[in-house]
Amino acid sequence: MNWSEWIRQSHRWVSLAFTVGVLANVVAMMKGQPPAWVGLLALVPLILLLFSGLYLFVLPYAAGRRGGRRTDSTRAS
Repeated sequence: MNWSEWIRQSHRWVSLAFTVGVLANVVAMMKGQPPAWVGLLALVPLILLLFSGLYLFVLPYAAGRRGGRRTDSTRAS
């Protein structure tokens, strides 16, 4: 498994952890004022999702600059 595949798979698993953290936060808020650490359950995975998502967003553009793929605008007529 190369680096990009590893980041993509990790991004998927961290998104599941984020969803669980948000659900735990909602449940805790319905029961009253939640402790501060409950908010961190969703915040920590969100930060990881930010960095991995930015990497995955830039990946196709970086591959294009290295000559990995050609677009229609760069093909000779």
